[in-house]
Amino acid sequence: MKNTFRNRLAALSLISLFALAGFALAGFALAGAVCAWAQDTVDSVFRPPKGSQVAIVVFEDLECPMCARMAPIVEKASKDYKIPVVRHDFPLGPMHPWSHQAAVMARYFDTHSKELGNEFRDYIFASQIEINMQNLRTYADKFAAAHKVALPYVIDPDGKLAKLVDADHDLGKAIKLEHTPTIYIVSSRNPNRPFVEVKDNSQLYATIDTMMKD
Repeated sequence: MKNTFRNRLAALSLISLFALAGFALAGFALAGAVCAWAQDTVDSVFRPPKGSQVAIVVFEDLECPMCARMAPIVEKASKDYKIPVVRHDFPLGPMHPWSHQAAVMARYFDTHSKELGNEFRDYIFASQIEINMQNLRTYADKFAAAHKVALPYVIDPDGKLAKLVDADHDLGKAIKLEHTPTIYIVSSRNPNRPFVEVKDNSQLYATIDTMMKD
């Protein structure tokens, strides 16, 4: 009996150790993913990602109706021209009360993959009219379940994801952003004109054409 008790105790101890190790590794993985996203600066935000000569840069608010309308158009332009889209958070504060939390949730899904994070952003845009402060979490839970991803009760315990959202917002203010969505076409082709703002959304394709010809 004593040997059986000792064996069970040893087994339980091993299980506990493995569980703790798993939690620690998950924490390190999240921390690594967060650290791996080098935040753009005022100097780098108007440069295409490495390996691309032209890109679309978008500052968006997940509660912004025009952002929701433009997101699929921007995505289609990205596919048509085979150029990347770089998405930045610019939640508009009190006028859009749940946009910041939605951006934090998107950053959480980014830790699994950037594609999953962007899919969540598009899912929020598609459901935007039905979402409010009270049911945002329910929508996030549904998305997580559909993609077989665990969504913890406390998504951002250390505030690291919120800091990434805030850093994007500060970047937008530093470049004197005035509205969402703000869309830029950035290029490394012409150092004299590294970017152009798409001030008329109907001119998105024409602006890309111009920047690709430079």
